[in-house]
Amino acid sequence: MPITAPITAYTPAAAFDRLLTIMDDLRINCPWDKKQTLESLRHLTIEETYELSDAILSGDTDEIKKELGDIMLHLVFYARIASETDSFNITGVLNGICDKLINRHPHIYSDTEVSSEEDVKRNWEQIKLKECNKSVLGGVPASLPALVKASRIQEKARGVGFDWDSKDQVWAKVEEELQEFKNEYNVADEKDIDHDKAEGEFGDLLFSLINYARFIGINPEDALEKTNRKFIKRFQYLEGKAQEQGKQLKDMNLAEMDVFWNEAKKVQ
Repeated sequence: MPITAPITAYTPAAAFDRLLTIMDDLRINCPWDKKQTLESLRHLTIEETYELSDAILSGDTDEIKKELGDIMLHLVFYARIASETDSFNITGVLNGICDKLINRHPHIYSDTEVSSEEDVKRNWEQIKLKECNKSVLGGVPASLPALVKASRIQEKARGVGFDWDSKDQVWAKVEEELQEFKNEYNVADEKDIDHDKAEGEFGDLLFSLINYARFIGINPEDALEKTNRKFIKRFQYLEGKAQEQGKQLKDMNLAEMDVFWNEAKKVQ
């Protein structure tokens, strides 16, 4: 089927083959595409991933569809580049993930029995250890943002049974860490603080809060990003109201700004 055929004429397999054909054409004929390497695409892929994340949080399905296409392009681009040195190709990539999924779902493709999602996660981590990882935490990328990394570390530890029994225990740990942080940096004291110790205790407090969020089913990354977006909307409302009155924020006191901020909370 020609790559310019109407979109409705394509099956999923034919649409994927169309993308591979276009990728081959671009790699041969486009000056920009010919220059790209695995390394040069890396930062662009990271950017595309964040754009997909934005679209998901915005609930914009049209934008999600577009960003998924961009990421799919990057995936076949990497495979095409690797195929030029016989490192691997797209067929190997696809068969590799299929084999992994079959191997890590023995409750579907073998005779293993599970009774819950937790059983599935536990089996997944145990199979990973047998495959290649020396540590349960070995599969957590070192370059992950700290908040996401903390969540993944805790999820993986939970997968092998290293976890609290109840949310009350987790909250008690949060309160313990909060007290330890206050001991290092008490707002009521005027004495100088030991910055390194206070930083360490603050990190422990954040880690325990992330743990509690995980325990009650809240994704801390999503929660914080939604708060970020809420703050941005309210602050921009504040800026707009100040501009309407011919003022600049730097010339307003906090009480004046609070009036608009409280308005923003009602409308945002």
